[in-house]
Amino acid sequence: MTIHDGTTRTSAAAVGSTDDLVRRAGAVPPLDGFPTLDVLWRRFARIERENPGLVSSRRVATSRLGEPILMYTVGSGSRNHLIVGGVHPNEPIGSWTAIHLAETLCADDELRSALDATWHIVPSIDPDGGRLNEGWFHDPTDRGYYSRRFYRPAPDEQVEWTFPTSYERAYFDRVLPETLGLMRLIDELRPDLYVSLHNGEMGGVYYYLSRPVPELTEALHAVPASLGLPLDTGEPESPYLERYAPAVFGTGTIADAYDYLESLGVDPALEIGGSSSSEYASRYGTLGVVAELPYWKHPDADDASPIDESYADLLLRTSTEMTATGEALVALLAQAEPWLTIESPFLRASRAFVPMLVRMGAVDRARAARPESARAATVSERFSCEDIVHCFRLRYGGMLLRALEAESAAGTATAPLRRLADETAALYATWQAAAAAVDRAEVIPIASLVGVQYGAVLAAAAHLAAASDPETAER
Repeated sequence: MTIHDGTTRTSAAAVGSTDDLVRRAGAVPPLDGFPTLDVLWRRFARIERENPGLVSSRRVATSRLGEPILMYTVGSGSRNHLIVGGVHPNEPIGSWTAIHLAETLCADDELRSALDATWHIVPSIDPDGGRLNEGWFHDPTDRGYYSRRFYRPAPDEQVEWTFPTSYERAYFDRVLPETLGLMRLIDELRPDLYVSLHNGEMGGVYYYLSRPVPELTEALHAVPASLGLPLDTGEPESPYLERYAPAVFGTGTIADAYDYLESLGVDPALEIGGSSSSEYASRYGTLGVVAELPYWKHPDADDASPIDESYADLLLRTSTEMTATGEALVALLAQAEPWLTIESPFLRASRAFVPMLVRMGAVDRARAARPESARAATVSERFSCEDIVHCFRLRYGGMLLRALEAESAAGTATAPLRRLADETAALYATWQAAAAAVDRAEVIPIASLVGVQYGAVLAAAAHLAAASDPETAER
């Protein structure tokens, strides 16, 4: 595009072209492990220090353990884009994405000009939770090592899922301090683009959009393909979500989830708590984007070939395994309860997630009974359904072990509790062995994961910029 003084600048359409996004995504430098919270804060402090007048920061919230939460603002364009990391503290790919986005925006005047946005980046909205995952950040390659040191907050302690809810009999108003800070930011900025930096665990790449944007599909598919990452075309995280394109889904709402569970004969009030950050931002017409990325890719993740098992039978088989997993952990937790004295985050999370596994099995059995499940399943669906059992065994079995070990570390574990910890560790070892026995996954370079997430952010920002560019609109 030529401006009036005869010079040229990069247009939003050029930045948003598939070729340009692929180039930018592939230019992420090699990365090793994930930054701890202290390293993350230091990197952003340095970005601000080295870019006076371009980058500023301010405190936007305080964690429950008293840590200041900062937001860094880059540039001064006409649109507000809000990028938030740590909404689930076990998902740290976004830490590198936030750093890379901030650094490239500072270094590339043409990119900032083309996207015409003021960028507001919160590196971590839940530093307390992030610190409880730092034990595996230096080596995220081994699934057993990762899951043994894993922490995910109980649902009512997750920033992502503690926005207010009021629908039918579902009601939630126990907003966390961190969530309140994010609510205030959304209300203040009314962002044009909101990206919560998530990631998955195993399989392939998939996305969530708060509304259909067909113009983004080509780029969202092309960027991971250019980096050798498969799309995840198997079982969606939530069956009620609308599919916009292969591996691209609508974010859905609490009302959607409630109505779907009710249609299965499941009491929605037992399963539904707070609403999501994306749903909250949608009141301002905000485009919400989430890129879900795995640490390990799997060859079955994007294989749509039919298999010799019906979808109903697949659901029944894996739901039986999920129920058995939940029941085993429920029994261990019940035996431990009289001896537990430390209300650790691991114990609170275990009390929430362990019985949830039993209820998940019941939901999938109800799904299997629906007429539309009487069809052939696909390879990718089989992979998704089987792997979620391994995933949840390793995650939530590991967290229960951390809860029991907290007592031993503090010197408060009784002899019966120590025996239960040994029994839990022995069961967990069988689950680790079972997962390892079927493991055909390949570790993905972290730079490739960051490239996909960074590419999705730029694609969405370029789409919004091009939509308001008169020259683009005329073409």
